[in-house]
Amino acid sequence: MSNTDEKTAVSDTSDALASEVRALRQELTFLRESRMFVIHQSVARILLFRFAVGMAVGLGTVVGASVLLSLIVWALSQIEFIPIIGDWSAQIAEQIESSIGNGE
Repeated sequence: MSNTDEKTAVSDTSDALASEVRALRQELTFLRESRMFVIHQSVARILLFRFAVGMAVGLGTVVGASVLLSLIVWALSQIEFIPIIGDWSAQIAEQIESSIGNGE
């Protein structure tokens, strides 16, 4: 390889590296301007955001469990032809109706 070829190869490598660094800088600038990075620039915002997420998850869990449990109890109250489960589900249904009737 001649001296000119080596300089050209080094120049091409440095040009490719410079273009890669430019592209990387553009991507980092894009990421810094994204909504997630803008929101999470302070500890108070992070804590508030995490608190809100936790509250939403907790509320969703409670509502989902309530709906699922009520559907299961209702389905069990409809099964009266199986002796043990039928009696047990009828007792559960009576307890629920009495607690709703008493306003508990």
